[in-house]
Parts: sequence; structure tokens; C-alpha cells
Amino acid sequence: MKQLNKSSTAVPSRVKMLVIACQLTCLGMSTAYAQSQTQEKTESNEPISSSQVTITGKKVGMGLMVQENTPKARSTITAEELAKQRPTGNAYEALELMPAVNSYNHDATGLFGGGLTLRGFNSDQIGATINGVPVNDSGSFAVYPQEYVDQENTCSQFVTQGSTDVDSPQIGATGGNFGITTCDPSKTKRIRVAQTLGQLNLSKTYVRYDTGLLEGGRTRFFISASHAQSDKWKGKGGANRDHVDMGFRTDFDRFNSISGTVLYNRAINQNISSFSLADLDKYGYYYDFAQTFVGHAAPTPGKAGSDTNSAFGDAYYQLTKNPFENAIASVTGKMRIGDNTDIKVIPYFWYGYGTGGNQQKLQAENAFLNKATGKNTAGVDLNGDGDTLDRVIVANSSVTRTYRPGVTASVTHTIGDHQILAGFWFERATHEQFGPMVLVDANGNANDIWLKEGRVLRPDGTPFQSRDWKTISTSNQIFLQDTMSLMNDKLTVNVGVRAPTMKRDFTNKANEGTNSGTDYNIEKTYREILPQLGARYQIDNNNQLFFSLARNMKAPPNFVYSTTNNVVLVNGKPTLPVDVQAETSTNIDVGYRLQSDKLTAQATAYSVDFKDRQATAYDPVANMSSLTSVGKVKTHGFEVELGNTPVNGFSFYGSIGYAKSEIKDDILISRTATLPTKGKQMTLTPEWKAGLSAMYETGAFYARLKVKYTGEQWATMTNDELVPSYTLLGLDFGYQFPNTSWVKKPTLRLNISNLTNEKYRNPSSFNVTNAKPYGTASARTVFYYMGSPRFASVTLSGDF
Repeated sequence: MKQLNKSSTAVPSRVKMLVIACQLTCLGMSTAYAQSQTQEKTESNEPISSSQVTITGKKVGMGLMVQENTPKARSTITAEELAKQRPTGNAYEALELMPAVNSYNHDATGLFGGGLTLRGFNSDQIGATINGVPVNDSGSFAVYPQEYVDQENTCSQFVTQGSTDVDSPQIGATGGNFGITTCDPSKTKRIRVAQTLGQLNLSKTYVRYDTGLLEGGRTRFFISASHAQSDKWKGKGGANRDHVDMGFRTDFDRFNSISGTVLYNRAINQNISSFSLADLDKYGYYYDFAQTFVGHAAPTPGKAGSDTNSAFGDAYYQLTKNPFENAIASVTGKMRIGDNTDIKVIPYFWYGYGTGGNQQKLQAENAFLNKATGKNTAGVDLNGDGDTLDRVIVANSSVTRTYRPGVTASVTHTIGDHQILAGFWFERATHEQFGPMVLVDANGNANDIWLKEGRVLRPDGTPFQSRDWKTISTSNQIFLQDTMSLMNDKLTVNVGVRAPTMKRDFTNKANEGTNSGTDYNIEKTYREILPQLGARYQIDNNNQLFFSLARNMKAPPNFVYSTTNNVVLVNGKPTLPVDVQAETSTNIDVGYRLQSDKLTAQATAYSVDFKDRQATAYDPVANMSSLTSVGKVKTHGFEVELGNTPVNGFSFYGSIGYAKSEIKDDILISRTATLPTKGKQMTLTPEWKAGLSAMYETGAFYARLKVKYTGEQWATMTNDELVPSYTLLGLDFGYQFPNTSWVKKPTLRLNISNLTNEKYRNPSSFNVTNAKPYGTASARTVFYYMGSPRFASVTLSGDF
């Protein structure tokens, strides 16, 4: 793979090409309009969802933009765009053309997950919601985009780039938020079927049944089920996903309704390997986990023996499975009391259970916990040879189980020129993280990939645990906002404040983890007062200016209380030599919008000031996370996006984003080591990003070209390992056949990604401090996910 020289001032040539393309697009649109375009409507002329407030204007072009009226930077894509994407895609992929979003997937199908940064914010610094329910991990705030909802049931996705909404239920978002809104049940009875087939044995079968309006004409219901599977694009193994969504809606009148959804997901994925540049140079681009199991060593009673790991020290691919299941249930109730007062209540429950990381582990038989001493000196005969002198390959992984009930309630009251929004959010998440072990048979298969049955026990009869944590996170937030309409509705001003609080109650039970042989408990509370100010000025019918100023916060992740990271035990009592503070940021947006019948555009300049910025590193070999305080970081930049309604069948969307980040201090990583990070750029923050989508569409046919450019970005905070830029091209085609007597809207779609077979890479971790040694600070290894090659799939769908 080629390395590109870093240029701090020159705009990359590919970005210039995209800028010129956008300019030509705008010029063509300004001269080509011969007739006005009418607004498109959703099926049955019904609202896209019960959360229609997220979409305040018309769809534009392909559904990659809507006309926004919020006094902050915000971007929305609709079901019109989502329907043209590969049905197995996830939320990150759907946002990839937006100017603020830097996203990638581990493969072309989207079934294996991916990564995302937003204006340099990592995904665990961005709030994520589905139908108003927070879905960031309650411990680490991580987001797993492949788990939540079938794309066929998604009606819109939105991003607020600079700040979370005042009523957003978030305690871990310093960098805005993105949300998913599912589609309401249809008002007409139907059965929708879709079948996707593609390379690598990709298959997805999707069926959805809508009851239509039931007797009385108020209630409707839907249920859908899907099964998707695919092989990995390198190595052996694959993904296997089963998903069920269901929902209902009852409208009592225009102002009173109740709706709800249950979203269930069960997946068994095998990890796609991430490797260092040294491994890539040695083994090649398609290098992956071992394809054969080396087997167990022959028993040697009374003598020390040891299994060996797979070739090159890699896990056997059958021991890299990552099973997980989760369910999200929520109800949204809306009620009007009086002429000017509305109440909204959203109770929800989130459940999840599953593993993380690779399962293969070489375990010493004499390294089990002796609870009496707190040392790992007890012995267990794992291979049945009558001694405890051996080292044996077993299956061990980090298991997480979460129970997470919560509720958000708000009241909106209009009085004169003021609309007052007030409410609260409460959540109590019980987050259990443990590391059980099961035996591996002679063929390399774990006795139970879910690590539930047949767990290996210590001599005292308790299960082996590589970690054993329980975190109860009690979060609450009150919020208040006054939206004022002034100057005959030309000027809208939002003044708001939210006050989030999180109490972490962390319990470590004695386990076999590093220095973890002692029970202890830590309680910490984090709270902030976070003001917001926004303004929008409507110059005329087509032009508006907006301004936003907001303060955000993120509580530290729960793993900072473990002995493998920040905790030191003194006489058996936990101490925090580095008391990690809540991360805060101050975000400013200044922008302009053009919103005509022909063209919609948004240009935003922004500035972000961080204090106590946190960055999280993940080591895929040790399956451990660690936290670094980067101190103060400043980021500024601009974003431009534009789209048009179709002109003689042609529609376009273009975006470009620039981000310049600067770490303000050197990082002290030990008593004797300081890293030269002052003045350096933050990781995973490309200076330039651009996107272009051009489509031709008739009543029955469409063809679309997508271009995504991601500029150079740094993989380390010392800026000593550079990630080259890359450009990805995709093609989408679709044709809707005439209706027949038994099927409506029979549609065939073709999706081709990475058309030019580009080879590229993305770092697997947001926080690697340095790739080279500095004084007594040793070098750290950067691991990368390789970009997947060209991939094609076809989808046939219809309504019955």
C-alpha cells in the first residue's frame, strides 16, 4: 500500500475535482430548470414516522437532504435514499456521504460493523438514539451499528453535528448525536417481501406484514423478520444474523396517539482481523486468522506440556466468533391537555448479552484464583492428564449482560411568542461484564460459543473469570428550553439548558484478571450544567442564517475503575492515582441555508473546544481498553452540502468538509515519559472529506453514481504514522416492473461498491499515542482494518 506525503496547505487533487463537480452541478441546476418541482409524499400520504419533528421540510433529490429549520447544523437522510442502498447496510454506511462524517465498514455488506468519527469525535463521544431511546453502551458509550434495526424499516436518519438536542437522553456525548427513526405501520394492508443475493454467498430474506388500519380506523400494526448471512471477504468464516422488528400505532385524534416498537437482533459474527503494517508487509492484504487448528498437545502425565498457538500467533478462525443478542422495546405516548400544552412520554427497556473479542486463549493450569490469598496460584487439570503443569488452549472472552430500563418525559407549552419545552430523563443500567472459560475440543470448537454452558470451574467450584465487574449506572437529566419567535417569525431564538448527572457504582469481584484478586467497590458521580443558545434568521423565503452555541459532556467509561487500567489497590483498598474527569466541549456553529424549490444548500463554519478530552484505545490481542487524557484539544472547520430536486430526471448531491484539529499539550504517560503531542493533530480526523452522488431517474428506472473521498488522517497522537487518503466509487441501479394482479411494485435493484477495487485501510483504534519510541516511552502498535474489495449484490422486492 502506498504512503502519501503529508501536505498541510494544499488541497488534495481529488477534493478539487469534487469541488469543481459540485460547482458545475450548481451552475447546471441554476440554468436547467424549466418548470417547478412538486414535493414528493410518502406512501398513503402519511407521516414518515411518529417522530416527524425530526424532518421539518421537503425531501430533496435522492433523499440525502431535507430542508431543515433548526438553529444548528443538522443533516437528515430519508427512506428514499435508504431504499437505494444495499439492504444489509448499517447506520454508519448510510451516513457516509455527509460532510462531517468519517465512516467505514469492516466489509461491504455492513453485517460486520464498522467505525465512525464526526468532526473528529469518536463514535463513543456521539450520542445515538433509536426512536428516542439511547443505544450507546451504558459502560463504554460504544455504538454497534449492525445490531439495531433492519434498514427496510428505517424511515430517516439524522445527525446534529455540533451539539446534542436539549432533550436528548445522553450522558456520554460531547460531539453531537445521530438518530434513527423507524417507519410507522402502513395504513394499508400488505405483505412486503425482499430477497437479496450477492457475492461471498451473501443472502438476506426479508418479510414484513402490515395489518393496515384495523376496525375503528385508529390502530395499525406491523411485524417483520429477516435472516442475513455472508462469508468474510478474507479468510474463513462469516456473519449470521436473525432480526425481528414489530410496532404499532394508535391515533386517537390529531394530537393524541400511542406507538411502540420492539427491535430484536441475534447475530453470530466471526471477527475480521486487524493487523499492523509490519504484518501486512509480511503476509499481504488478504491475511487473516488461521484456517486450521493446531490441535492440543499429547497428554504428558507428571510433566509440563503446552499447546501452541496457531501459525504466526493468530487465533483459529472458529475461535474468533462474536455472538450477541439484544432487544430494544419502547413506547411513545403523546397527549394534548388544553389548547397549548402537549405531553410526550417514552418509557423503554434495553437488553443485551454477548461476547467481544477473540475467544482463543492459552491458559496455564496452575494460574487459577485462590480466593484465600487473592493470587492466581490454584490448579485445575484442563486436559485430563492428572497434573496441573500444562498450558492449554481454551475459549475465553469478555461477556457483557445489560438490563437497562429508562424513561424520558417532556411537556411543551405555547404562550404568546414562546414555546416552552421542559422535561426529564431517568435511566438505571445494570451492566455486568465477566470473562468465563470453556474447553475447546480436538477440532478447535468451543464447547459453547456463548460461554454459558460447561464453564470451567476453579477448585472451590466457582467459575473462572478473566474479569468480573458489575456497574450500576444511574443517570438522570432535567432540561428546559424556550423557543422564541420574534420579528414576525423572521427570527427564532432557542435558549436552553440541560443538567445531566451520572452515578457509577462499580463492583469488582475477585477474578483472574491483572491485579484483580480482591473484591472492591468504587462510587463516583458526574454532573454538569450544560447551556445551549441557538438562533435562526429567515432573510426571505429561501435564505436563512443560523447560529448555535452549546456545552456538552461525557462521563468517563466504567472500565477506568478496573485494576487493569487506572485503579491501584493499597492495602486492599482501591485508589485512583489519576482521577479521570468528565470530558466537556464547547461547540459553536455559524451557518447559512438556501432552501428553494430547486436547490437546497447548507454551509457551516464551526469551532470545538475540548477540556479533559478522553481517548480510548482497544488492543485486539489482549482484548483490553485503556483510557488516555489528552487534555485540551481545539478543532475548527467548515462543511458544505447541497442537493436539488430532479431536473429532467437528473438529481445531484454534493458535500465537502474540512477539519483542523490541534492537541494543545504534551501527554504525560508515566513518571519518566512525555510524548510530544503539543501542536499535533488528533487521530482519525481527516482534514478533507467529500462526497458526490449523481442520479438519473425515470418513473420506473434509476441509475446512480456515488463518490466518497476520505483525506489523509493520522493514526497516532504524535503524528508519526499516517493513513493514506482514498476514494471509493459505487454504482446503484433499480427498475420497477409494472404491477400485476398478485404483486405490486416488483422492483429489482443492483448495488456495486468499491467499483475500482481500491485498497485502503482505517485504524481500528481511536487512541494510539505513538508508533515510534520517545525516550523511555516505547512504541505502540497501530492495528488496521483493511478496506474490502469490489462487491455486487441484487435485490428483488415486491408487495403482496
